[in-house]
Amino acid sequence: MLYDVVIIGGSYAGLSAGLQLARARRRVLVVDAGERRNRFGTMSRGFLTQDGVAAAEIAAVGRAQLMEYDGVDWLPARIERAHHIAGGFELTDDQGRTHQARLLVLATGVVDELPAIPGLAERWGKQVFHCPYCHGYELNQARIGVLASSAFSMHQALMLPDWGQTTLLLNGSFEPDATQMAQLQARDVTVERGLVARLAGASLEVVMRDGRTLPFQGLFIATRLHVSPLAVQLGCALVEGPQGVFIRTDSTQATSLPGVFACGDTARAAGNVALAVGDGALAGAAAHRALMFGR
Repeated sequence: MLYDVVIIGGSYAGLSAGLQLARARRRVLVVDAGERRNRFGTMSRGFLTQDGVAAAEIAAVGRAQLMEYDGVDWLPARIERAHHIAGGFELTDDQGRTHQARLLVLATGVVDELPAIPGLAERWGKQVFHCPYCHGYELNQARIGVLASSAFSMHQALMLPDWGQTTLLLNGSFEPDATQMAQLQARDVTVERGLVARLAGASLEVVMRDGRTLPFQGLFIATRLHVSPLAVQLGCALVEGPQGVFIRTDSTQATSLPGVFACGDTARAAGNVALAVGDGALAGAAAHRALMFGR
């Protein structure tokens, strides 16, 4: 079957894009591998009318609402290959099945590369976070750590004092210069130069290599981000950011490749449910206009 649009990724951005296209009575396939970026956490915060609602519940309700529309198919699978063909695109999934579409929406999200520190991965999304707007308020102005991964961690360290007593754990990743030290002092940020050995305890404890134990209510880290290889296969232009590459899009979420749109975390250097939903709505509407009028 030739679909009007195949949406790769069925999380918040992909669902939002699909909703615009479904309401335009277009034939849509959503292919989803079931790996929401925020699947390790619990509640979604800062999303108007959904503040404090379980992240999985928001996604489930969104999918149920989308599937009420005629012309929408859902496929639990992973797209392994994508290429341009006459009149559109052909995709191959992890079962070897092929799918064709006139247009594509990439809502594939990103993969967070975590530091190889014992005890960190199992606390990701629970006690270790990336976004203070999503998780900072619930820490109740207690002790907060920023585990530096690069000089970009300065940004987090300077933001987080609004949410609690902040310590920047350099962990050998970089050394602040005089200007940066003055900025940290102005925000009352403590700088810890020792090396981190592991995270431990039911409550969060950072165990240093010299044997000291530093207790925190929460720990923030700027992870290294990776986009889907499909963007490279298709030839979409990428943009290098402080945390990794993102798919370059214009104000309508169109990529550099005609007929391909991108939305959500894969196309924006910020992970946020509300922003993903908004970007998805833009991408879906823009894809519909492209179906009608071309690009």
